[in-house]
Amino acid sequence: MRFVSFPTSHSFSHITLSRYIRIMAQSHGNNTGKKLIQIDVSSDSVCPWCLVGKKNLDKAMDSSKEKFNFEVKWHPYFLNPSAPKEGVSKREYYQKKFGSKSEQFLARMTEEFRGLGLEYDTSGLTGNTLDSHRLIAFAGHQGFDKQNALVEELFLGFFTQGKYIGDREFLVGAAGKAGVEGAAEFLENPNNGVEEVNEDLDKYSAHVTSIPHYVINGKLKLSGNQPPEVFLNAFESVEVDVF
Repeated sequence: MRFVSFPTSHSFSHITLSRYIRIMAQSHGNNTGKKLIQIDVSSDSVCPWCLVGKKNLDKAMDSSKEKFNFEVKWHPYFLNPSAPKEGVSKREYYQKKFGSKSEQFLARMTEEFRGLGLEYDTSGLTGNTLDSHRLIAFAGHQGFDKQNALVEELFLGFFTQGKYIGDREFLVGAAGKAGVEGAAEFLENPNNGVEEVNEDLDKYSAHVTSIPHYVINGKLKLSGNQPPEVFLNAFESVEVDVF
């Protein structure tokens, strides 16, 4: 399956392709007179702190959009690689994972979500997130904005609407809302995107110990629950790579 097309040449290697993409992005940033900020995010679709982090990152980007252009790319991380595909009760999972501190955890997340104007929903199932990561990678080939919108829809569905992250209908519906085309056909084959997810996992998340994890312009690294102010300071401190 071919997702995107670029100038063709037998000498147009993968490395050259990557450089071409970055140069075009850099050129776009310069043409608008704005500094380009590229953000790589390692995240899992069932990590509540990743939703909180995304909202804070979105606030920071929105408040500085007159000064910067942004490209956000989402990369896979598996909090529980062996999670069952059929799913398990969220509350039972939290109870097993956090034990006596599970209610404390839920209270904390409820507070965090309400601070964002959201209600934290603990109903429904949680489970294996591979299909969501396959779909996120697929969306990335259709544009940074569509991928970012899909991640938003997946987070909101899972954390505020009791949707199951492994449910095909939910995934396809989220893709539709994000403007991602061809999701149903893509997900029909369980092998589609798996190699890409694994490669992305090795490249960006293999040495990550906590999520969400951010790498800004390939230099500055941040992890965990960061307020918008921290992102704003990071945007100011990084320099755009020169090719």
